[in-house]
Amino acid sequence: MSVFTIADLHLSTLDSTNKSMEVFGKRWTDYINRLEANWRRLVTYEDTVIIPGDISWALSLDEALSDLKFIDSLPGKKILGKGNHDFWWCTMKKHGEFFEKNEIRTISFLFNNAHEVGKFIIAGTRGWYHDENATGVPDNTDFDKLVRREEQRLRLSLEAAMKIKAEKPELEIIVFMHFPPFWNGKASENIVSVLKEYGIGKVYFGHIHGNYTVPSVYEHEGIKMCLVSADYLEFTPKIVSCD
Repeated sequence: MSVFTIADLHLSTLDSTNKSMEVFGKRWTDYINRLEANWRRLVTYEDTVIIPGDISWALSLDEALSDLKFIDSLPGKKILGKGNHDFWWCTMKKHGEFFEKNEIRTISFLFNNAHEVGKFIIAGTRGWYHDENATGVPDNTDFDKLVRREEQRLRLSLEAAMKIKAEKPELEIIVFMHFPPFWNGKASENIVSVLKEYGIGKVYFGHIHGNYTVPSVYEHEGIKMCLVSADYLEFTPKIVSCD
């Protein structure tokens, strides 16, 4: 059993959403079909794929059904984290009821919790922009409030992970986030502080698009950061490892 990851699928399989990413350059050409082909080539039904955010362009859970059904149809179990564009995201109770009603069987969520998967414990949260003045920060947002909220959610997830690790100390905790904790010379200090507090050595993240020359792995304060945006990976799920 293997563990893979890929972020930022930006699915738009329902015609009414009309948000194909192909307008963002040649790298995105026919991206959904390429993603499916690469996924089916690599991932077996015994594997797990972590998808840390920006999963669907849908604006509601009902509208997201087509995209969620598409993910559900692919091999393996899937664990979804929230991205800044996942406006369809609801409460875990509503997700559970919706999945039961629509017979979605292979998808679970990474939200204030942790998952034991093979030799890993999967933890994480969405995160937030590393810089209040970064491009893309929505207007009129309470930056500090959102950072503190994500810090708390990360802490809740890592506390759940530590409970698993207390019983199975041989497992490694790996964190998955949508936003990078450190990018372009600036850190989300609150997030980095929590990661260091819990001794996290590796974080997988997405969100970054169009920058294909940066290293796939870099280090900040002893933590390895791994970029897994779908376009960066050329729509090929990446194996999760301890390296």
